[in-house]
Amino acid sequence: MFSNKSLHAATALSLVMGGGAFAETITIATVNNGDMIRMQGYTDKFTEETGHEVEWVTLEENVLRQRVTTDISTKGGSFDIMTIGMYETPIWGANGWLVPLDDLSEEYDADDILPAMAGGLSHEGTLYAAPFYGESSMIMYRTDLMEKAGMEMPKDPTWEFIREAAAAMTDRDNDINGICLRGKAGWGEGGALITAMSNSFGARWFDEDWNAQFDTEAWANTINFYKDLMDESGPAGYASNGFNENLSLFQQGKCGMWIDATVAASFVTNPDDSTVADKVGFALAPDTGLGKRSNWLWAWALAIPAGTQKEDAAKEFIEWATSKDYIEMVAENEGWANVPPGARKSLYENPEYQKVPFAQMTLDSILSADPENSTVDPTPYVGVQFAAIPEFAGIATDVSQEFSAAYAGQQTVEEALEKAQDLTNDAMEAAGYR
Repeated sequence: MFSNKSLHAATALSLVMGGGAFAETITIATVNNGDMIRMQGYTDKFTEETGHEVEWVTLEENVLRQRVTTDISTKGGSFDIMTIGMYETPIWGANGWLVPLDDLSEEYDADDILPAMAGGLSHEGTLYAAPFYGESSMIMYRTDLMEKAGMEMPKDPTWEFIREAAAAMTDRDNDINGICLRGKAGWGEGGALITAMSNSFGARWFDEDWNAQFDTEAWANTINFYKDLMDESGPAGYASNGFNENLSLFQQGKCGMWIDATVAASFVTNPDDSTVADKVGFALAPDTGLGKRSNWLWAWALAIPAGTQKEDAAKEFIEWATSKDYIEMVAENEGWANVPPGARKSLYENPEYQKVPFAQMTLDSILSADPENSTVDPTPYVGVQFAAIPEFAGIATDVSQEFSAAYAGQQTVEEALEKAQDLTNDAMEAAGYR
């Protein structure tokens, strides 16, 4: 039998340091991109501070979305924290599927979160996910190849300029593609790129009565321009390339330009990973003169599924991973260029971070994306690269598969758009929108 002294000692060992709560093991589902992989490398520090252990389930983007959506909608209970974004958060929050984050500590300073990020991760004014990082999209380009082509990148280029520059920078003999863009199926992969691009061409997913709009000239112009551009100046197999594939190509020096997430800037300018780190410039995503640029708005954020038995420990992790202190820790160990961007106002007010070459362009891109007014013609939905309705993910995944098949030459653009029109209208009618 334990003595009172032994019992107290055993109890003390089982308590979290300073927290007064039992140590837990929490399971986190996350995406396999660089910032999230970096976060996993610091997990031991969280465990040292709190006593909580962390188990990671790291998945490719399309697989992550499928896994967490299935788990939360069926109340599977596999995860204590999920990495989700601006599309899922307000919908799941409204459904009561997420734990509100309205009681974060004063030290955490939730008011420091950029309004664009807090707004996109809230429902009716309540925050349901904390942004690990925020992003828009922008052009990353090889300054040496642009100079060699005798061209100068404007701060706010048009798509026509991008096509001319891509053709001029393409060098097949040396395995250099003028441009790399996502073509991979998936609503958040190639679907995100082409939807944001379509906004700048005057297209939209739905009219104000929820009728699909893929039978319009604007969508035909978007897809044909994309395919012609990529066939002429893109890499072989671009129809199956997503974020990670294009990142690798750019880091290897095989892309003249890459239009993608602003968060990629730290990876293409890191000399440990990128062969062209000292030759990268940045510009706003292109437009066509219609008043809308082709940049999106997104945050990868951490949320707690309702029903977890480890809510307190999960909140501790979210506060730790999305805090000002975490940013300072990464800056101290890896430099300011490698901190998670786009989430906090204080980061962009920091004189040290202002020296990072892509900091201002990232902020400008984020601030120029307007989810409430993302298209030339009015729409009934909110969202830049998505329509914030529950049915969108399934519909857009199917549409993106048709587009990718057209990119790969398996069907014509006209056939892909016709199928997209029909399947979207069928799904919306089945869901009761029409």
